[in-house]
Formats: sequence, structure tokens, C-alpha cells
Amino acid sequence: MHEQLHPMTPHHLPFYIAMPGDTDVLMIAMGIFLIAAVLGVGVLYLHLHSLPERLAHKSQKLQFEIVAVLGLVALFTHIHLFWIAALLLALVDLPDFGTPLRSIAGSVEKIAETSEGPVGSETPGEDQAAATYDETKPSVPNIPKKEARGHV
Repeated sequence: MHEQLHPMTPHHLPFYIAMPGDTDVLMIAMGIFLIAAVLGVGVLYLHLHSLPERLAHKSQKLQFEIVAVLGLVALFTHIHLFWIAALLLALVDLPDFGTPLRSIAGSVEKIAETSEGPVGSETPGEDQAAATYDETKPSVPNIPKKEARGHV
């Protein structure tokens, strides 16, 4: 059954005009393209949004956590200043204060363990140390003079 066209219709219709009752292929193709474009832009946005976290992943744990929190705050509030702060923090290497302080603390613990206590006991307890404390005498550790100068 051939449908007749209106007498005013041109004889050569463009390809994008669907005949009545036919499937509009161009509309289906554009719908698929629109869905793919929205998904592609969303993936690109999330990939770009996670850039500070990926940069800070190799840094210290505390710096990485701060960058991750700033990224989440920027994602949910849409305040771009948080994302810029996260990116700048991820790009800057913060100095490591923890390792030297842990080393100092470990050295002080070793010194405290090896220092000699009162005669007759290896390490005095708190009550024994309080009983032997005399306010009139200054507290000076018992270190031989050769060790104090660094000689062995």
C-alpha cells in the first residue's frame, strides 16, 4: 500500500524526514548520541574532579586525607574554591615533621632506659622517685664525663 503525498510536497524529500508510520532513525541515533555524550561528560567531570586525590595519593597520609575531604566538600557544595585548595595542597610537598620528632622521642626513650637509677634498683618507680627527690639538690643525671663529651 503506497501512501500518496500531498500535492504541494516536493518530489525529493530530505533523508531526515520520516514517512508517516516509519521509524525515525535520525531521532534514535541522536538519542543514543545524547545518552553517550552525557555519560562521557560525566565521566570526564568525575575524572577531572578526582585529580587532586590522585596527585596526593603518593604523599603523606594526613595530606591525602585533607585533600580527599576538600574534594568531597567541593563535589557536594559546588564551591570550586575547595577543589582549587585541594589541588594546590596536593601539588605542594609538606615538610615531614613527624619522622624527626619520632626519632627524637625514640632517642630520649633509649637514654631514659640506659641511664642509671638510684643504687640498688635498675629503674625506680614513681613512688620511689618521689621519695628520693630532694628539692634542695638540683637534678643532674649520672653521666660519666667521657660519654658526655662524645668519647668512647
